[in-house]
Amino acid sequence: MILIECLVSLHPKHFHFNNMTTDKKIPTSIDEYIADFPADVQKIMIELRQAIQKGAPEATEKISWGMPTFYLKGNLIHFAGHKKHIGLYPGAEAIEVFSKDMEAYKTSKGAMQLPLDKPLPLKLITKIVKFNIERNLKSK
Repeated sequence: MILIECLVSLHPKHFHFNNMTTDKKIPTSIDEYIADFPADVQKIMIELRQAIQKGAPEATEKISWGMPTFYLKGNLIHFAGHKKHIGLYPGAEAIEVFSKDMEAYKTSKGAMQLPLDKPLPLKLITKIVKFNIERNLKSK
C-alpha cells in the first residue's frame, strides 16, 4: 500500500496499478506527461528534458513508474512534477557522488528536489546524466 501511495503522489492523474486505475489518461510519452501541467511548469520541464538530452543524446525516452524516464543500457534518470518542485531521480549513487554540488537542494537517498521558483542547475543535471551513462556502460 505504501508503494501505491508513493506512486500516486508522483502524479495522481497518471497512475494505474494492476486493476486500479484513475479516470484520467495515462501518458504514453514524455510530451503527453509534460502537457498535463500548467504552462509555467511545462517550460521548466522542457528545459530539464533538454538538459538531460544534452547529456545523453543517444538515450531513449519512455514513461516508467508513471514518470518521464531516460534509458541507455538501463535507466539513467527520471523526473516527476509535484506541487512545488520537480523530483529528479538519478539514483542513490549519483546523489552520493554529487552531494556537495547538491547542497542547496533537498535530497534523499535517490532523489533531488528542484524547486519551481528557482533556476534549474542545468550543468549539474547534465553532469549527473553523463555520470549515470558511464555507470550503466560499465555494469552492462
